[in-house]
Amino acid sequence: MWESGCGAAVLLDHTLGPIDPSLHTPLNPRLQDGGIYPVSVEAVKGYLEFAKNEMQIDDTASLASIFEKLTDFVHPLVLGEVYRSKAQIQMMAEKLLQNQVRDPEKIKKIIAFLCSESGSHDYTINRREAKDELGLNIIKPSETQYKIIKKIYDDINEELMFSKPFLLTEVNGAYVVRRGLLESIVGGADYFSTEGTVIRGTLPDGQIAVQNRVNFEGWRHDCLIEKMQVQSGNRMEDIVYERGSEFQT
Repeated sequence: MWESGCGAAVLLDHTLGPIDPSLHTPLNPRLQDGGIYPVSVEAVKGYLEFAKNEMQIDDTASLASIFEKLTDFVHPLVLGEVYRSKAQIQMMAEKLLQNQVRDPEKIKKIIAFLCSESGSHDYTINRREAKDELGLNIIKPSETQYKIIKKIYDDINEELMFSKPFLLTEVNGAYVVRRGLLESIVGGADYFSTEGTVIRGTLPDGQIAVQNRVNFEGWRHDCLIEKMQVQSGNRMEDIVYERGSEFQT
């Protein structure tokens, strides 16, 4: 994940992906089952750039009409959040990259590639491309390090169940799905959770209706230790992690 990888002095990893976040807000478009349709920051930008660059539309009236058409599907406040998120992403990426890249022009090039030029989140960046094209400090893991990485991946795979797709047809009643993890030795673990209830019913014509009611979607804390000691240099430091209102247990 490049959002965290940008801040590392050295990257020890396999294939990586670009920065392509999606917004999940109460004002997002809704799916037929009641779920929230995620709005990709880069997808909105791609739609507008397609109109300007590929379709060669440059007059103000036509561009305004294209934007109004977009607001028929995406709430204007969500589009505003897209703009804000894009600026925030670029700012955070720049700050993180300054830890290992000193050339400002090089930083701009990396951010442009990770945020836009690489396409969608499905695009994979291998070690060679990250090192040769982007100029990041990449090292190849040793056999021992690879085994450790594989063990960590297997543990995450078991927790997030990568090989088992979430299918509403196989769910009946309440469910909890962990969709992302953020872990550290000091801070413990936080996970992005989607929680809801699947309700089944029969329509007058005999067809089965399935409704997905999402009750919660956001980060939850998964560490019982709220205060711990860690070794820092030659002394002990007390580190206290306070959870804001956006974190729940």
